[in-house]
Parts: sequence; structure tokens; C-alpha cells
Amino acid sequence: QGRLVESGGGLVEAGGSLRLSCAASGRTFSSTAMGWFRQAPGKEREFVAGISRSGDNTVYADSVKGRFTISRDNAKNTVYLQMNSLKPEDMATYYCATKSGTINRNSRVYDYWGQGTQVTVSS
Repeated sequence: QGRLVESGGGLVEAGGSLRLSCAASGRTFSSTAMGWFRQAPGKEREFVAGISRSGDNTVYADSVKGRFTISRDNAKNTVYLQMNSLKPEDMATYYCATKSGTINRNSRVYDYWGQGTQVTVSS
């Protein structure tokens, strides 16, 4: 079984930055693809970014491309999401998730999830 714990959320002004972290345990972290998703109130959970097992491949939602960067440190069993130029529409609860195999934008194929961290962006 795997366990994921997100941190780094908070309140930031529009245009500001935050760095989210997701610490993994209980599973061979380096053998899994990782994804960041977000969910705003009243909306469906949406894909934000994904990273391959090695970290060589990354995928982003169009809405965050050029502003967000996903990375991972397999030695620390941690995946990061650097968020720059934040907009009010980025405000949501952010979740990390893990799956075997390759990156996928579909949240339903991820089998372990963190509890989420709240990101609030003031305009």
C-alpha cells in the first residue's frame, strides 16, 4: 500500500508563487508515475501535471503550461509542483496521486491519492 501526503498550499496573491510537495511512502516510489490534480468547489477533479517514473517525461494541462513545473526527487520519495504566476482560477484543492506504468490524464486510473492541500489565490 502507498501513502501520499501533500503540503505547501496556502494563500497567495495573484501573480505569486507556491511550491507544493507530495511525500510518498509504503510503495516503490521510483517505479510509479505521479500526477497532480485539482478540484475547485462545484467542479470536477482535473488533471494539472504528470511526471514519469524517471522524471524524464512531463505532461501539463494547457491551462498551466508555462506557469507550473512538476518535478520529482526519487531519493526523497517526493514530487513537487512549482506554481508561478498564479491566477484566481488556479484556486482549488490540489491532490497528488500515483499509478503504475505511464503518465495518464485520467484521474480514474490512479490508485493512491493524498488528502489534498488548499491553494487560495486572491485577486
